[in-house]
Amino acid sequence: MSLFVAAVEAGSLSVAACRFGIPLATVSRKVSDLERHLNTRLLNRSTRRLTPTDAGEAYLAACRRILDDVGEAERGAAGEYSAPTGELAITAPVVFSRLHVLPVVTGFLSAYPDVDIRLTLADRITQLVEDHFDLALRIAQLPDPSLVAIGVGAIRRVVCASPAYLAEHGTPRSRKI
Repeated sequence: MSLFVAAVEAGSLSVAACRFGIPLATVSRKVSDLERHLNTRLLNRSTRRLTPTDAGEAYLAACRRILDDVGEAERGAAGEYSAPTGELAITAPVVFSRLHVLPVVTGFLSAYPDVDIRLTLADRITQLVEDHFDLALRIAQLPDPSLVAIGVGAIRRVVCASPAYLAEHGTPRSRKI
């Protein structure tokens, strides 16, 4: 099935042979054996291109589902899903990150050493998709309504001024910022 899928995706038996590191004759024989086993032609072969027949298209879709299920089962059996792995790209404000995010990231990396974290500290609003971020921590309203936000805390704002400043400019009368 894997050889058949690779051959169709590549449009060539020889490219599929290269991908699997086996001789072209072996790939050709295995695909022919598969067609003989199913008692139907799966591929239209020409000198320039390999295309699936109608039966081949249906079989290709089934093969992809089956191979995906087998891959998923193998990853589960191998324990791939028992602990997080891969890269996590995060962006967050500079000062907030130094005080609050870095300690959490350090603890996370201790618990899950197979995860690589790319932490970008920036006070500007970044484009998550274009800049390839998985997560953004922001202290603001969302500028894009298509983004999803989950509140994780609240910040209390405090305005401070020296007595000399207040004497010169007066005490603020409004809470508007």
